[in-house]
Amino acid sequence: MPATPVNVLQTVQTYQKAELAWLLNSFVGISLTNKKFKDFNTTAPSNLGDTVTFDTTPRMISYPGLIITQQPSVQRVQSLICSQAANVSQGYTDQQFIFNVREYLDRFGMAAMKELGTVVEADILKNFTSSVTINDPQSPNVGQVQYKSGPFRFYGDGITPINSFTQLAQSVANFEDFGAATHKMTAILPVANIPAIVGSGLNQFAIDRNDDLAQSWTLGKFANTDWHQSNLLPVHVSGSIAEAAAPANVMTVFSVNDPTGANIISIVFTVDASVGNDANAVKAGDLFQFNDGVVGKPNLRFLTFIGHKPSQQPVQFRAIADAASVGNQVTVQLQTINDVGLVSAGNQNQNLNTAIQAGMTVTPVPSHRAGILMSGDQFYMAMPRLPDESPYTTVTTVDSDSGASIRHYFGSQFGLNNRSYVRDVIFGSTLVAENCMRYAFPL
Repeated sequence: MPATPVNVLQTVQTYQKAELAWLLNSFVGISLTNKKFKDFNTTAPSNLGDTVTFDTTPRMISYPGLIITQQPSVQRVQSLICSQAANVSQGYTDQQFIFNVREYLDRFGMAAMKELGTVVEADILKNFTSSVTINDPQSPNVGQVQYKSGPFRFYGDGITPINSFTQLAQSVANFEDFGAATHKMTAILPVANIPAIVGSGLNQFAIDRNDDLAQSWTLGKFANTDWHQSNLLPVHVSGSIAEAAAPANVMTVFSVNDPTGANIISIVFTVDASVGNDANAVKAGDLFQFNDGVVGKPNLRFLTFIGHKPSQQPVQFRAIADAASVGNQVTVQLQTINDVGLVSAGNQNQNLNTAIQAGMTVTPVPSHRAGILMSGDQFYMAMPRLPDESPYTTVTTVDSDSGASIRHYFGSQFGLNNRSYVRDVIFGSTLVAENCMRYAFPL
């Protein structure tokens, strides 16, 4: 009577489920992302290619009186491109498999999942500095950099430490003052900066909160925000102007691309003579803030996102392309929010309290480690289910709660004494700009 065959499929499925659970419990970014579009390739039959487009919050403007002024209804959209791919594979001879590997496959699997999870986690966290480079060799857009995702606002100057509950509470207040969504407020901070913040809280007279802090040494929840930590948050390396000492880091507005103020997407700045001709003057992802107190110029302020009323927030922006200084000038391309830049003209996209004028100045933020404050559950990630690798044993279980999906397949090359176990994934991510803000922690 023949021996009962080993059910390899069941073994692979067991490993896959255990490793997937570990992945979701160990990487905060993967865990927190919204998986609404997890199966967009199968649930949206009209969708073609590796991109899904979704709506963001529409904008309107009100006018005084009862005489109407009709305005266009503009559908604001953003794209999630599933453009990233990664794999971890292992190869064995039959002898290695039966004597050394088979009973140890779960441990090898955990090491493989840690590596694969770290690649995915680190990549999606790059949305915080908005420099996700498409890495899938099979993608027609391989090598391109996606800049529309992620924050244009920020907290911190990259020099002053962010190390207290007061600063975090102020950052949340700044965030809410702009008018972003206030539900599902979530933050991720660098793990190495958490102890100093917790220590500052322990010095305050808040008995119940401090008992929790002393026991867990984590921030937990306060200021209507859930606070998390990560050791994989990206570092942004700024251009040479941001790294210069004052006053060489101050840039003066010379002109804008649209003097009407309807859609400013680039600004020409005059820079300090010491900058000279520098190919690295500005780097994509650099952050800038308009300065207050310039003689003869009004202080520039953001309008609230809804209602278009002046907030207390200085105007900030992010560069989306490297820029070289030529002579004493440099042209900075600005991040656009659904293809709209800085707007002082009185329409539904207005976000400035007054026009940008020649002579106003900005100061960029030097190199820093990025954290994030975000809201509205608008950090999206997709991990579509990959097809079976027939005729090889394949398992692709999609986690019912999170939508995370890692394909496992196992097989041998006929007559070559070589068998392989492969884990692979395709994924993409995006973060809606108006509902997030970068923290700039000094390096």
